[in-house]
Amino acid sequence: MNIILFGATGMVGQGVLRECLLDPDVRQVLSIVRSATGRQHAKLRELVHTDFFDYTGIERELTGYDACFFSLGITSAGMAEQQYHHVTYDLTLEAAETLARLNPGMTFIYVSGAGTDSTESGRSMWARVKGKTENALLNLSFKRAYMFRPGIIQPLDGITSKTRSYRIFYALGKPLLPILRAISPRMVTTTRQIGHAMLHVAKHGYPASILESSDINSL
Repeated sequence: MNIILFGATGMVGQGVLRECLLDPDVRQVLSIVRSATGRQHAKLRELVHTDFFDYTGIERELTGYDACFFSLGITSAGMAEQQYHHVTYDLTLEAAETLARLNPGMTFIYVSGAGTDSTESGRSMWARVKGKTENALLNLSFKRAYMFRPGIIQPLDGITSKTRSYRIFYALGKPLLPILRAISPRMVTTTRQIGHAMLHVAKHGYPASILESSDINSL
């Protein structure tokens, strides 16, 4: 299986990349990044691409892939809706529409979030935009598309978030997260479990197109 990965330097993306490189069924991972990370692995190829709103110049590099794991995203804190829409909906759809055209047999998996609003009409701005993004992705011509909606994510294997506020949260909450996972497994998942679940769904599919933390953990 050949996989394209967006967001490999983020917390979720780091976990997904780790599991992809460990999986014997994965032959190659193409990680699309804005700047080179220097990471080396026999299965990994980094493609530096600075404009995530235009893939015209690299389309030849994007064919022949079985799945795309899209974990690229930012927090909506301090952002106006128009700005957040541009860097969430517009950016994601530009990549997804290109990949759907080039790889019609592809499985596309998008990391959204718990509380995403599929009606696109709720009070929460980020949830409306994420819901609109999910709905648009589900209407593209992929072989299959799945929306992952994790809640609280416990980073494992030395993985850290690039967002300072998240790093503080995880540093303070680290002793409590295993307890919370034990008493409320439907609310908490891990970077390792998300990676495992993405690979399982890419290989075998799943009955539902939207997966909450409980679905992710069950896989």
